[in-house]
Amino acid sequence: MKLLLKIKYNGAPYCGFQYQPDAPTVQGTLTEKISEALGFPVTVTGCSRTDAGVHALGYVAAVAPRETEKQDTEWCTVPSSKLHRVINQCLPESIAVIGACRVDDAFHPRYDAVGKEYIYLIDDSVTADPFGVGRSYHVKKKLSDADIGKMNEAAEKLLGKHDFSAFMASGSSVTDTVRTLTTLHVERDGAYVKVTAAADGFLYNMVRILTGTLLGAAAGSIDVNDIPKILASGDRSASGATAPAHGLYLNRVFYAEEPVFEAD
Repeated sequence: MKLLLKIKYNGAPYCGFQYQPDAPTVQGTLTEKISEALGFPVTVTGCSRTDAGVHALGYVAAVAPRETEKQDTEWCTVPSSKLHRVINQCLPESIAVIGACRVDDAFHPRYDAVGKEYIYLIDDSVTADPFGVGRSYHVKKKLSDADIGKMNEAAEKLLGKHDFSAFMASGSSVTDTVRTLTTLHVERDGAYVKVTAAADGFLYNMVRILTGTLLGAAAGSIDVNDIPKILASGDRSASGATAPAHGLYLNRVFYAEEPVFEAD
């Protein structure tokens, strides 16, 4: 049995999710603090290796005991609905467990995922919102309804199953660059403009490059009608700029059988 946690975090204080021995990370903090809360060492396995500065609203992580003698026992007696209270007492304010459940040992939060949804927040106010600094991308030009319309027109041409090589940053070891993009939509959400992207998987920096490309369409530096050519080219230099990490949020992770997270 493993514990499965649903987590929110502000990625600003961290050098990404994945553990690094000499830098603060979300995984390292969770491992240390959950071990402290439960009273014995645990391992924490995440659903995604989010980059430095990236945030999460619905991150999923599995927790298991590190000690082999505990692995065949009911090692956590805290009810799932109460776990968030126990663990959050030890976590810093930048991370919060918002739900928990039990899953089989074979469950893997990353490899069993069938899709993910991200949102990207753009602050297009004349003066950057001080409360959005580090949590949204401030652009200098106000996005009109027509601009958002152009962004959605470009987004529609990106939907479906494609080779997204042109929307992947260099440095990735991934060889299969075909993904199915099921959602790419732009809307105004209060003071912000929100980009929502969902797919069966994402390449390295793909959402940030998609966002930069949509912003390029709004600015006129990218012709909406050239989107199919950009896709077909497989050329990263043909697509838009990479939007900064601090506007990106992992919003949801999808599974064939959705976990039922509990929190009283």
